[in-house]
Amino acid sequence: MTDQPSEPKQRQRRPSKRAMASRERILDAAERVFARGGFDGATIRDIASEADVPVGLVHHHGGGKEALFGAVIDRRADTISQLRLQALEQARAADALTTKAILRSFIEPYVEKAMGGDVQWLSYVRLVAIVSSDRRWHELSEKYFDPAAGACLQALAELHPQAQREHLAEGYVYAISAMLALITSQWRIDALAGRQAGDIEGLLAFCTAGFEARLAHRGAPRLEYPRI
Repeated sequence: MTDQPSEPKQRQRRPSKRAMASRERILDAAERVFARGGFDGATIRDIASEADVPVGLVHHHGGGKEALFGAVIDRRADTISQLRLQALEQARAADALTTKAILRSFIEPYVEKAMGGDVQWLSYVRLVAIVSSDRRWHELSEKYFDPAAGACLQALAELHPQAQREHLAEGYVYAISAMLALITSQWRIDALAGRQAGDIEGLLAFCTAGFEARLAHRGAPRLEYPRI
């Protein structure tokens, strides 16, 4: 006796435009709420209130809080990575790879997105700063940001072939940290300066000089800090 052919599986129905709009609204709200209070300071209820939707709808579109946090990070990661890689390739094609040019390719797209007047991008970059400073989110950093970071480190290694990998990594992280400081603490720079201050060119000058000084420094014994 031969097996009867099984019924063809029903095609999964595509989300409606209304459902997609609701999801984007929830992700926008989550982005703002997480950026303000971090993961621990945010609640699903806060996000529902920000989005002006029922709590159940947030769960429906975002799952639990951790899944929603990951979805928010995922949503814009590819955009910023592609902008960085394109800028790096343009510098490479122009045969203009210098330390400053490589750092510019990774700093300038981020700063321009964050400070371009779009509150959602500013919230996203502030959220990335939270992820970058908290070890428990290392899997998100590795998945969404390390591939592009690896391309930057490879370009820097080609430019500085005698440099040790750990020194290149230090310089890269210090530069990105300075970038995030400009974006998240512009108000503090202005307050200390007594006027509007801080820009991409000043940041790049600082990062380039610091990066090259780190490579020239022989280094000291590694300091071990307790994990928190």
